[in-house]
Amino acid sequence: MAKKLRIVLAQLNLCVGDIQGNLEKLILSALKARDEMKADMIVFPELCITGYPPEDLLFRKSFLEASNEAINTFKQKVENIYCVVSHIHPTSQGLYNSTLIIHNGTILGRYAKQHLPNYGVFDELRYFVPGNTPLVIPVNNGISVGTIICEDLWNPAPTQQAASLGARILVVPNASPFEIDKHEQRHSILAKRAKAENIPIVYVNCVGEQDELIFDGGSMVVDSQGKICEFAGFCNETLLPVDIEIGATDTKISSTPFTLPSEEQRVYECLVLGVRDYLAKNNFSGALVGLSGGIDSALTLAIAVDALGKNNVKAILMPSRFTADISNEDALTLVHQLGVEHEMISIEPPFNSFLDILAKNFEGKKPDVTEENIQSRCRGIILMALSNQTGKIVLSTSNRSEMAVGYSTIYGDMCGGFAVLKDIPKTLVYRLARYRNQLSAVIPERTIDRAPTAELAPNQKDEDSLPPYDLLDKILELYLNQEQSIAEIAAQGFDEAIVKKIVNLINKSEYKRRQAPIGVRINNKAFGRDRRYPITNKF
Repeated sequence: MAKKLRIVLAQLNLCVGDIQGNLEKLILSALKARDEMKADMIVFPELCITGYPPEDLLFRKSFLEASNEAINTFKQKVENIYCVVSHIHPTSQGLYNSTLIIHNGTILGRYAKQHLPNYGVFDELRYFVPGNTPLVIPVNNGISVGTIICEDLWNPAPTQQAASLGARILVVPNASPFEIDKHEQRHSILAKRAKAENIPIVYVNCVGEQDELIFDGGSMVVDSQGKICEFAGFCNETLLPVDIEIGATDTKISSTPFTLPSEEQRVYECLVLGVRDYLAKNNFSGALVGLSGGIDSALTLAIAVDALGKNNVKAILMPSRFTADISNEDALTLVHQLGVEHEMISIEPPFNSFLDILAKNFEGKKPDVTEENIQSRCRGIILMALSNQTGKIVLSTSNRSEMAVGYSTIYGDMCGGFAVLKDIPKTLVYRLARYRNQLSAVIPERTIDRAPTAELAPNQKDEDSLPPYDLLDKILELYLNQEQSIAEIAAQGFDEAIVKKIVNLINKSEYKRRQAPIGVRINNKAFGRDRRYPITNKF
């Protein structure tokens, strides 16, 4: 006779260090799964007690003690449902990144993560020691359930171990950050493991922002042939029930149709989630955006409003003698379309004051980038003063393409507490603006269509200093993301002189990027955690 199991996938937004808040969310979710969804089992994400990644909090004894107390409280509060709970397990050998299977106050088994990622944004070997023992536990009338953790899935051995011990279902808690095409990568590896071992896999990921990392959810269940049967969606908290029926030789899984969102939608929703979570988890009352009439600040403002609501966002227009009338017109159109409060503060008085103060130093010299940067820094001072006064965080508006080649002013337009577009190439900025206008037309078409300009000098255009952005972004993709050499890029038909110029600009600008605010990460080689190049570097 077939055996039935209802598993709830708990795709939750957890916060690093908020052990009590996370614990309360786990308990409420388990009780809801048991009482309202009639579930037999609930599976939580990786390190759900502490949040992921806890980083050097793991060196604090009091943090480890609080985590252990939370596990004991969970055991006392939740009964009559099997719970897969991930936490930190201190031992004499070191710390383990572990998962417990708990039922009626008893730990039925403990699994320690075997493969500890130590690349890109991950440095688990700094904190944890690897496990080496599989775990398969009979639950609910003898159904054998195995568990592994996140990175273990990307290596064949842990899945093989669980299957060899008779597991009929494999549950996998995860803390897997968003990247473009990450869902496709996850599904591909899930399908490969499921088909290789003829076993369905329950994949549970967390959701939410943690510094520059965005956890996008995307929890799913695949059958033994790798087909997605149930999908929890992206960027949302949810409890997803899945019905599994285990026969003598086959397994049936409930199936609900779903449609994957476009790449633009996925990225946009991650940016919105990143802004909303960063402000909420760090107790900011709202956001300020310096609005220029250009596409970067327009997109940043739209994201901020979608994340926080129009009443929690204020736009600051700071025109100068070089600001075109159409820039002010487009900026005002945008704020009216979005319904946000705005204020216009001219930078002419402080700019003139600086020119007067420095007149002796500048005597006999032609205006150059120095005067341009003074304007940008006037704007930065105004924004940061308003931030101090109001408690609202400044959202900086520089994009990845500009950050890569240093086409931004340190202590000027790089000012702020959170850089929404820091990892968004300029060409993707345009795509996201058009996607946002599909939801409701808020960004003026002229803002999207006109040539990009910093408006810090007469008739200035970005392409006066840079290659066209479609060309620049292709070279940046090859050099940064794919780590190709100048020669390899030139061999694909790109002008070698242009490639050398771009690479030189990237290298010269490392000191700027090191001082830039953090921002949402969407690339596998984002500036910051992923790409840690030395500032002092003669290579």
